[in-house]
Amino acid sequence: MSNERTLLVATDGQAVIRSHDDGKNWYRINIGQDLEFDDRVRCLLIDPANPRAVFAGAERGLFRSDDCGSRWDRVDCELNDYAVWKLAASESDPSVLYAGTGSPTRSILFRSRDGGKSWQRTPLEMPERCAGVSRPRMLAIAVDPDDANDVMVGVEEGGYFRSRDGGDNWERIDTQWADHPGNSDIHDIVILRGDPKVILVLTVVSLYRSTDDGKSWTHVSAREAWGLRYSRVLQRKPGSNTELALGIGDGTPGTKAAVLLSHDAGATWTPSTLSQPANSCIWAFGSNAANPEFLLTATKFGNLYRSEDGGRRWEKEWREFNEITDLTWIDAVPNNMELPHVTG
Repeated sequence: MSNERTLLVATDGQAVIRSHDDGKNWYRINIGQDLEFDDRVRCLLIDPANPRAVFAGAERGLFRSDDCGSRWDRVDCELNDYAVWKLAASESDPSVLYAGTGSPTRSILFRSRDGGKSWQRTPLEMPERCAGVSRPRMLAIAVDPDDANDVMVGVEEGGYFRSRDGGDNWERIDTQWADHPGNSDIHDIVILRGDPKVILVLTVVSLYRSTDDGKSWTHVSAREAWGLRYSRVLQRKPGSNTELALGIGDGTPGTKAAVLLSHDAGATWTPSTLSQPANSCIWAFGSNAANPEFLLTATKFGNLYRSEDGGRRWEKEWREFNEITDLTWIDAVPNNMELPHVTG
C-alpha cells in the first residue's frame, strides 16, 4: 500500500489535526470554516459510501469533510444543537448511520437512513443527570454487521441497551447480568461475525462477553485480569472476526496504560509492546480496511502511536497533541490540498 494516506486526530480544543504525509507534518484546519479550528471534536467516522469523506461529531453538531479532512462543512440537521459523542455505520447497509449525543447536551440516540444527510431522534434518551460524570454521554454504538436494524448502545453512565428494529424500541441489558457490579458506565461495544457471533461490552472496570446473542455472559475484572482498573476502548482489526485490541489504564487520565491483544474473539488477552511508556490512559484507536495491519492508538493526554503489524508493537510518533478524543486514517490525500493555517 502507498504511504499517501491522511492521519486524522480529533482533539478536545483544537478540532481535527491532520497529516497528509504519513505523520511527518501536522496541520490544524484553516479558519473560516463551519468547524472552528479550536472546536471540541469527540468522534470521527469515515463515510462508508465514500472512502475520502469523513464525519466529525463536535460540541455543536455534525460536520463532514469530502477532501480527507482539509475542508469541513456543517451537516445542517437534527444534530445541530447537540454534542455528538459517537458515530457508527452499518456494514450491511451503508445508508444507515447512528449518532449518540451527550454532555453538555441531552444524551439521545439519533438515526439516519440516507447516509447522514438527515437524522431522526429515537426514543432512547437518558436523564439529564447521572452519577459519576454529572451528565451522561453515549460512548458506544455497535451495529450487527449483518443487520442494520440490530443496534447496541452503551452510555457513560446509564447502561447497555439493544434495539432490533433500528431504534424504535429498546431493551436495557446490563441490569439483567447475574454478576452486575453495580456500575453502569459502558465505554465500548464490539460485535464479531462468526458461528456463533460474539458480543463484547466494555465497562469502566470489566469486560462482558456473550457467545449466544446475549442470553448469557461471562465476566472479567480488568484489575484482576490485567492489573489496571480502568478499561476504556476496544478495536476490532478490520476484516477479522477474531482479532481485537483493548486499551486500558490505571485511571482517568491516569499515569499508566497498556494495549492488550486478543486472537480468539476476546476470550484471552496478551499485552502488546509500546516503544515508550504511555503518559495516561489509552483513549482511542484508529483503523481502515485499506490496510488492516496499520493501526493507530493514542492516550488521553496526547501520545500518538502507530503499529505496522496489526497491533503487536506500537511506535510513538514524534508529534504530541492536546487531549485526544478519537482517531482514524484515510487511504488518500486531498487532490488539491489547501495550504494549512497552522503547522505543528
